[in-house]
Amino acid sequence: MRNRLVLLPGWGLGSAPLEPLAAALRGLDERLRVQIEPLPSVDSSDPADWLDELDANLPQDCWLGGWSLGGMLAAELAARRADRCCGLVTLASNSNFVASSLWPQAMPADDFASFLQGCAENPDTTLKRFSLLCAQGGQESRSLARQLAAGAPRSVPAELLQGLQVLAALDTRGALQAFSGPQLHLFAAGDALVPAEAAGALLELLGDVEVGLIEQASHAFVLERPHEVAAAIQGFLHESGDD
Repeated sequence: MRNRLVLLPGWGLGSAPLEPLAAALRGLDERLRVQIEPLPSVDSSDPADWLDELDANLPQDCWLGGWSLGGMLAAELAARRADRCCGLVTLASNSNFVASSLWPQAMPADDFASFLQGCAENPDTTLKRFSLLCAQGGQESRSLARQLAAGAPRSVPAELLQGLQVLAALDTRGALQAFSGPQLHLFAAGDALVPAEAAGALLELLGDVEVGLIEQASHAFVLERPHEVAAAIQGFLHESGDD
């Protein structure tokens, strides 16, 4: 299914932020089938359980992609499927969301711990804060934050916590190195959640992949700049033999 791209959303905000991007992609290529797949709803904070659920439900032999947490899960699934995955597209997805001595280009561990505690104590307030952080660095950040918050589904607090725990547990460096198919990784210069420096670090780690940095854009560039992102993805698919 080289004409099908499956996109996975990020944490907490549902599929709505990806809808304009999916529409823009379909507008560029009427043959391309773009499917937005919700994150798994499983009672587990083990990434392997999330990946098992995705692997069982997503079509085989398609392009895999995703925004933030969704991109990290797509990377792991691409490595698992190997030549049964056409290629990988990640959008504002770090290889490690939480910083460590081995990967400092990420959110400081203390900041993430505070975020996790906030989610446990007051998930609604934490989601509003998250929307603001996603929009920070964009050109119309307040409007963008309101749009993100308005489109967010009502989530079960326990599921939100499990999602954050999965986000903290994932380390996709091995998966990205193991996957031999074409890869495109797009980052935002103004991202408040995934440092722009992660783009250079990822290119140094992988070498022969496509890495792009969108200037004057936020973590939510999939919603902020859907047509620009769609053009980059469509060009990548074409160059990688999508025709």
